[in-house]
Amino acid sequence: MEGGTLTDALARRDVLRLRHSVVTSAADASGGEGQRGYRQLRSELKMIPALPVAELRRQADDLARQLREVDTLIQRTNWEVDLLD
Repeated sequence: MEGGTLTDALARRDVLRLRHSVVTSAADASGGEGQRGYRQLRSELKMIPALPVAELRRQADDLARQLREVDTLIQRTNWEVDLLD
């Protein structure tokens, strides 16, 4: 493994998955995902995102990229390790 053990890589993968889930959920909630039909008339209050949705999406994309890289590293290591008989 590059700079650590397989256990370190597995722990990093778990952390990245959790962070990706949190950031994606925050972006979805801030972007109004799942709240269709909330506003019926123009005179009703408009929902304005409290968080920067575009920035959250960029963060989620970066975390997904890191997660894919760690997964690839773990898979490569698993294939390189000889099985004990």
